[in-house]
Amino acid sequence: MIEAELKARVHAPEAVMRQLEERAAARVEVYRDTYYDRPDGSLENGGEELRVRTVRGADGTRTVLTYKGPAVDEASGSKPEHETRVEDAEAAHAILRGLGHVPFIAFEKRCRNYDFEARGRRMLATLVRVPEINGTFLEVETLVDEDEVTAALDDIRTVLAELGIGPDDLTRETYTGAVAAQRR
Repeated sequence: MIEAELKARVHAPEAVMRQLEERAAARVEVYRDTYYDRPDGSLENGGEELRVRTVRGADGTRTVLTYKGPAVDEASGSKPEHETRVEDAEAAHAILRGLGHVPFIAFEKRCRNYDFEARGRRMLATLVRVPEINGTFLEVETLVDEDEVTAALDDIRTVLAELGIGPDDLTRETYTGAVAAQRR
């Protein structure tokens, strides 16, 4: 499956939050993301991602292992995504290190997630704050087959417009890149 996703900088987060809460109840969670790469940096250089994410929220704690392939849509950065829940976060980290991968960056994301249906699709909208980066971001995504990416991105643009987010607010900036830049 492809994670068709657009990300934007949000200039009026409280207004967007109110509109999202009209669509769905918020799920407030804190993500602790650790990104891995090969020692030569070839995953990042190839546009791939390998991540262990531990999510803490009102419903408890869960950990997921995610691999994202290179982008299938360069304008949005939408990528194939394969994700599975793991029972033991430390074991997942140990397995990746044991296979020769090295952690190249770890950081925290504070998220308000909203699951809803729009334009006939299940969507997830996430308001994101990363303590090391100025500003609030909004990610809107849906999982689709590769032949549906263009139509799904159009539907996401419609949802963003309904939330007052325009094309000039969209960004391809990655959290990993922004956090790394702040740490330099």
